[in-house]
Amino acid sequence: MKKAILLLVIAISGVLAVQAQGGGGYQRRTPEERLKMVKEKLVDLNLDKGQTAKSDSAFLDYYKAQDKIFEEMRAGGGAPDRDAIREKIMKLAGDRDEKLKKIYTDEQFKKWKETIEPATRPQRGGGGRGGNGGGNN
Repeated sequence: MKKAILLLVIAISGVLAVQAQGGGGYQRRTPEERLKMVKEKLVDLNLDKGQTAKSDSAFLDYYKAQDKIFEEMRAGGGAPDRDAIREKIMKLAGDRDEKLKKIYTDEQFKKWKETIEPATRPQRGGGGRGGNGGGNN
């Protein structure tokens, strides 16, 4: 679980770095937009209505708290303290996961952590760079 949280924090840090450098027109999604995106992936969990409502609330709280951290960072000026941000984001993700454990069955939570959560992280570029890919020519 720590590895997954660390990967999430690294991905978020990458997004922050891109935004700090101008972001190439990147516009941050609202918590509601991010909730909609994650809900599309949660279909595989076959949640009932009660689980869906509680799950939506947990994710919306998480995304709003994330936005608050990012806003505080931007308002602070100067170079962001990445370690402090990572620690805050990891705590948020841990809190969110504790809520989800109470909502989902063990099987649903396992599927969330192993399959769905990794698919919700921002994708990093890097594949398909030029040059010879070290193939077996």
